[in-house]
Amino acid sequence: MRKAALFVLAGLVLWACTDDFVDVESFDEDTENFFNSEEDYESALIAAYDMLQSTYLNVMLGEIASDNTLAGGESATDVPGIQEIDDMQHTPVNAQLRDIWNWMFAGVNRANYILEFKDKTDFPNKNIILAEATFLRAYYYFELVKWFGDVPLAVDQRLLFGAQNTVDRTPAAQVYEQIERDLIFASDNLPVTQAQVGRVTKGAAQALLGKVYLFQNKFPESANYLEQVINSGTYDLLEDYSTMFENDNENNIESVFEVQYTDVEGAGFGCLQCSEGNVAVGFNGIRNYSGPVFESGFSFNVPTQEAFDAFEPSDVRRDVAILDIEAWAAANSDVSYVEGHEHTGYYNRKYIARQGDLNTGDANLTNPNNYRAIRFADVLLMAAEALNRGDIDDAKARQYLNRVRERAGLIPVSTDLADNNLTNAIYQERRVELVGEGHRFFDLVRTGRAAAEIEGFQTQKHELFPIPSIEIELAGNRWEQNPGY
Repeated sequence: MRKAALFVLAGLVLWACTDDFVDVESFDEDTENFFNSEEDYESALIAAYDMLQSTYLNVMLGEIASDNTLAGGESATDVPGIQEIDDMQHTPVNAQLRDIWNWMFAGVNRANYILEFKDKTDFPNKNIILAEATFLRAYYYFELVKWFGDVPLAVDQRLLFGAQNTVDRTPAAQVYEQIERDLIFASDNLPVTQAQVGRVTKGAAQALLGKVYLFQNKFPESANYLEQVINSGTYDLLEDYSTMFENDNENNIESVFEVQYTDVEGAGFGCLQCSEGNVAVGFNGIRNYSGPVFESGFSFNVPTQEAFDAFEPSDVRRDVAILDIEAWAAANSDVSYVEGHEHTGYYNRKYIARQGDLNTGDANLTNPNNYRAIRFADVLLMAAEALNRGDIDDAKARQYLNRVRERAGLIPVSTDLADNNLTNAIYQERRVELVGEGHRFFDLVRTGRAAAEIEGFQTQKHELFPIPSIEIELAGNRWEQNPGY
């Protein structure tokens, strides 16, 4: 199977998806001999989950495109596509943007493969498998619409070779409508908990739906679903923030949805999306590092001084989120490292390589650190924003905001804070709570603050990224490029 272009995804390749899912050897199947048992549906579902692991790139570039981090790397020409995104000089031939397009559509196709044949075979609780596949389709499409706006929409059918002659880009509003329908179905059919760690739950579907509504400024709908998650009693803030991102504390009570990674299977640069490990962790690592706790890496995605200074002095989160390498070296005499391109002295400590992992194969590509895709703190802050910006309930918005602040050791936001100042306080809290987790660029864009915060950002252009030129060519040059490109 070739993943180089969207429309060549006719085959199905299966890999193990999470730490807990069973291993399935790669194979190709036609539908005549497949989807004849529950096991067949489960195997196809594993393949649909598998593409979540490639979202490491979305997370890393979501930080680099923002004012939180710089591209870094070895030099100004190290992975040019990453450097372009940092400099707001995106091009339609950017290899990393093409990867995001290809990999997210691979996820869509794998989910649609299941849903295309959802009626072929009956078995108990099949609706749960279909709800998981529907959630995954929504997740991948949400990534696509965030990055590219109008994209081809396929529902319960795969985009196969030949479709490029007829398929068109669907307006983003219609894609969002389908995402909403998918997540409503998923939230109505998923269980509150799953026996296998890493599989999506009712709370994950509700939280993602609340986020999707928030991105469209549908504040009452957003608040409704986010508060269902808050009031469910299933999730809570982890008491000790310092343990949040450690490998021995994954899938904890704060994790609403977590992308699973493992270090037991090797990987190489020829197929980064094939890695079962979190590739971004190696990219975030300290260049030529020697010393305790951490492992060496490629020094990309380095936090800015501004991001470090955004924390209040007493905030316990700062040193958990951002590693000050100079302070670390001063405290540990055996530390040595090499300064990379755009060295700021800071590293993304949440997702940085740590010692003690197996890292089978290339240690920089097989780190087991799970990505906390939706955390309960994020849900609280999204609910606070929806309640405040929707003029629904500022008192409750402050309550949710202050739950996050108090966990960070900060004083509560005052009840006499004006509405617009409360909004800004929520924005600020999202930045420091979620720094390094890939949300900042899209938060700035959806709230109209990107031009004021991101150097080089041009309105009516950089809200979206360019469609890969090869995709336009494959469609017979019928598609228009995004504005400004």
